[in-house]
Amino acid sequence: MKIDIICPLYNAEKYIKGLDDSISKQKKVKINTIKYILTESKDNTEEILKNNKIKYQKISKEEFSHSLVREKAAMDSTSDILVFITQDIVIEDELWLYNLTKGIINKECEASFSRQVTKYNNIEKYTREKNYPEKSYIVSKKDIKNMGLRTFFFSDAASAIKTSVFKELKGYDGKDLPISEDMYIAYKIIMNGYRIKYESDSVVYHSHKFTLKELYNRYKLTGQFFKQNSYLDEYGTTGTGASLAKYILKRIIQEKRFSLLFRYPFDMAARLIGMKAGKL
Repeated sequence: MKIDIICPLYNAEKYIKGLDDSISKQKKVKINTIKYILTESKDNTEEILKNNKIKYQKISKEEFSHSLVREKAAMDSTSDILVFITQDIVIEDELWLYNLTKGIINKECEASFSRQVTKYNNIEKYTREKNYPEKSYIVSKKDIKNMGLRTFFFSDAASAIKTSVFKELKGYDGKDLPISEDMYIAYKIIMNGYRIKYESDSVVYHSHKFTLKELYNRYKLTGQFFKQNSYLDEYGTTGTGASLAKYILKRIIQEKRFSLLFRYPFDMAARLIGMKAGKL
């Protein structure tokens, strides 16, 4: 099956060369095009793209939207599979893309997403463990009763969707979503009788060191997303957050990372308060 990779870029000078090189090394797949969409930046991203003869499309800051930029590129695709990635993932495995898309190719599922791990030994390490376990799984509509909101967990930091399904479902419905466009489409995939596979063999490094303010702002946007899509609340948004908080605390104690205990209450508070503020 032919694959189109869609990757929005912004101030990506420290990522783009390594990212593009790692994609070019992928084996056992047929990449049709890599669609880099560059929002006008303040750094040397565009110069690096030009110097390395990497094709890209440039848009203004006013044109950028997390959902609409991806949607337009996807709707223009003539390939069999759409792969969405973000600029800051690090790919070290030459079979990453094959492992990500094999479930779709083998008709096990209609969408899939990669395992994410962090290179930092911070609280994010434990959130990644919780959200991206070692074992692959497939979810469908029948799993909602047991999994609740987790049924719609999906990340377009590294994900794949069958092109015909994305188009049939009308992508993000032309909505300008500032965050969680991946959960928005995952809900539609599941509720329309399709399946999503978590591919644990498809691994990317995705690492952050968020300040408390950045964490608050991120969860405030997430709260706004849930307010605008309040139908998701019936699947247990509060329970999911509490489960994550308990897991993180347990793992900190297990690994005796007591220095993280100073960060933990403020980290969890930034998430909770941000989420509540976004919902107001």
